[in-house]
Amino acid sequence: MNRKDEDGNIRRLFEPRSIAVVGASADPGKIGYKILENIHSGGYAGRIAPVNPRGGEILGLPVHENVEAVPGEVDVAVITVPAKFVRAAVEDCGRKGVKYLLVITSGFSEVGNLRGEREVVSLAREAGMRIVGPNMFGIYSAAASLNATFGPSTIRPGGVAIISQSGALGLAMIGKTYTENIGLSAICSVGNKADVDEADLLEYLVPQEETKVILMYIEGVREGERFIKALREATAVKPVIVVKSGRSARGAAAAASHTGSLAGSDRVFDAVARQCGALRAETVKDAFDWCRYVSVNPLPRGEETVIITNGGGMGVLATDACEKFGIHLYDDLEVLKNIFSPVTPEFGSTRNPVDLTGGAEAGDYDRALEAALERDDVHSVIALYCETAVFDAGKLPGMVHENYRKYREREKPVTFSLFGGESTEATVSRLSREQVPVFSDVYEAISPLGAAYACRRYRESRKEAFDVPAVDREALRGIIGPIQAEGRHFLLAGEAQKLMGISGVPVPRTRLASTLGEAVEASRDIGYPVVMKVVSRDIVHKSDAGGVALDLDNEKEVMDAYEAILQNCRTRVPGARIQGVEVAEMVKGGTEMIAGAKIDPSFGPIVMVGLGGIYVEVMKDVAFRSYPLDRGEVLSMIREIRSYPLLLGVRGESPKDIRTLVDTILLLGEMVFQCREVSDIEINPLVVYDEGRGARAVDVRVLLAKEER
Repeated sequence: MNRKDEDGNIRRLFEPRSIAVVGASADPGKIGYKILENIHSGGYAGRIAPVNPRGGEILGLPVHENVEAVPGEVDVAVITVPAKFVRAAVEDCGRKGVKYLLVITSGFSEVGNLRGEREVVSLAREAGMRIVGPNMFGIYSAAASLNATFGPSTIRPGGVAIISQSGALGLAMIGKTYTENIGLSAICSVGNKADVDEADLLEYLVPQEETKVILMYIEGVREGERFIKALREATAVKPVIVVKSGRSARGAAAAASHTGSLAGSDRVFDAVARQCGALRAETVKDAFDWCRYVSVNPLPRGEETVIITNGGGMGVLATDACEKFGIHLYDDLEVLKNIFSPVTPEFGSTRNPVDLTGGAEAGDYDRALEAALERDDVHSVIALYCETAVFDAGKLPGMVHENYRKYREREKPVTFSLFGGESTEATVSRLSREQVPVFSDVYEAISPLGAAYACRRYRESRKEAFDVPAVDREALRGIIGPIQAEGRHFLLAGEAQKLMGISGVPVPRTRLASTLGEAVEASRDIGYPVVMKVVSRDIVHKSDAGGVALDLDNEKEVMDAYEAILQNCRTRVPGARIQGVEVAEMVKGGTEMIAGAKIDPSFGPIVMVGLGGIYVEVMKDVAFRSYPLDRGEVLSMIREIRSYPLLLGVRGESPKDIRTLVDTILLLGEMVFQCREVSDIEINPLVVYDEGRGARAVDVRVLLAKEER
């Protein structure tokens, strides 16, 4: 269900005309009291209706025995009653025609009560209502002056919207944003995400003018394809910063193919977030620093950045930080000399970093920053200050504040790092409270500027259209249907090769041999050298079972290999049903890659590429993307792997056929996208030859979904 308001999104959730608190309490220690108090004292101008069977009055407001007794329409009902009473409260709200339910109550799927959660969601949907939660802390909306949370009552209105899957962390964020002087346009907890999720909330927050940046704390993604679509649409308009827990390998689920086992949930999430233009922060502190910066500062208009400092060591640290955070330093020495020679001491340096020397005073900084401000070819500035005896510390706050004002007026990004003793730290604290981007640590100062550059680059590179190769969906299902009818969930070698062939993936010539004589005949027809592999529905990992023989040059070697393969497989996999042996042309050497596609349980179709061969799980040199995607994004994925230089040609080797590699990845992605009966496709190795000579899918593994998707 995806019911929306009359204006196309869920605006009434954030801007209700009336709100009921079901389970309102006169006890200040109860959540039902705290939420009602926050709504009442927060400036909300709509109608507030406390609901409690006891009746009476709370905070001067008349209490209604049930929601149906509330006069007029109710847009939002906040449910705070114990879990065993939630069902009745939802039914009451349904009869009233409430639009949205904020189910604060815990005790549902997070403690194993999935059935109870499904029941209340089903009841809500039947009545045309949407549920946020359960197990959530409420909602804040600056547009409605509404604080319907049981968190702090002190919230600064501003341009940052927060979506949190964690209740405790979300409540802590409210308090932290206040102390960090970060203003909020909205904050919403999604709790168990039984109904409303991040994608729904983005539909409201993205077009909302007051929201300048969106911060999300995520523990897991359910409807990944919908989430990806919403995230792409959001990042095209405003920055989205994500903090996601679950980076550790323990959170990754193993699968029956390399593609699956290498696609740990966090690794895929990280790739998808970058692909969609979201900025992933490792810590909440980084996320807040980025939010504060990009919510009030313009994005850079170009790539050229200048560092201005009074300390060489500080400048070196900043240079390292710029490399880490993807910031390009202006490196035209002649132009830099022309810009900064008039404002730099004779024994200083006009190279980037521009060193004003330890004798610099406030006026020297003013002149250098003014020179950078006036140049259209300088797109951002990093100003560094080391405390010295000759600098009048009393002028530091004014110098920084005034220069920041000038840069804001001209819409040019600037960030400051001030390092020193007690008076310098006091200046940092004071200016931070005044929304000046000033930090003690160089890396902390440069990190938000890196985030701004990442936003800019994504918007410039973003494409609306994807590259979709032609794949015959019905032909794919023609191969897969009979296999599913058998109850089998993987394709035999010949079946996988046929699937590749009809989809346009380059494969070597092959034949299935059921007898020794057929193996010899097939080898002659294909031409030596050949490869032989066991064909058995009971043997997935052929090499482990001794079911592979390579580089067979003559009839005797083929005969010996045939017998050895059968003997090995019968010994190592007793009872295995062996259909025969696949005889294939021995593919000549090239660069061995792995390419794959799968249906990820969270994100739907994803594609993978990396260094292939027998060491793939040891090296784990792979990259992932969500499908569909364009050729440029596939190239970006390929460039991401450490072994990418091998494809460019090393030590006199020719460049490899990257075009065919890209084509193959797109074809694999389209196959799982069009035919969801296929859960995993993996080619390892995909031998890539010199540029213009194509590639060959040597070993193909195809797994089928065990449930209808």
